[in-house]
Amino acid sequence: MPPTTDPRTDPNAPLPRVDRKAAAKWAEEYTTYLARLTGVALDPSTARANFEPCLGRNDEIATDGRYSLFYYVNSPAPVTEHTRVVRTLRHELPQQGYEVTAYREFQNAYASAVFRARDTRSSYLVTADTVGSGRTRPQRLSFAVRTPCLLPPGVEQQQF
Repeated sequence: MPPTTDPRTDPNAPLPRVDRKAAAKWAEEYTTYLARLTGVALDPSTARANFEPCLGRNDEIATDGRYSLFYYVNSPAPVTEHTRVVRTLRHELPQQGYEVTAYREFQNAYASAVFRARDTRSSYLVTADTVGSGRTRPQRLSFAVRTPCLLPPGVEQQQF
């Protein structure tokens, strides 16, 4: 049953319960889906899963094990494909319940491609951005997801 209160506005609203391994697996699968949807390959050697503590409105950190996951993986897609990729995501993801929060087509190394969207139901964030300067590092396309605060199963949620 979904929570009846919103964790974004109520610090004691029930958090979704997901263990770290399952969250990382979902992130890997979802970025793979995004790459497949846009027709580009991923470089698995660039994948990183960063688990971060959740910060409260006043920078408090809970001691109940809640976390947020930031996961990213790069694609070797050339910059000539970046605009097509972000256009595809801008067209497809709103049909799946995402709200586009930032968008820019690739222009050059200083105005690169940017796509950001938030799932209106779960608050998961999705991005596809050009990364790398183009001068010192090749420019790549990075697919990323960020979860809202998640609570490991089997622990009692701390109240504030």
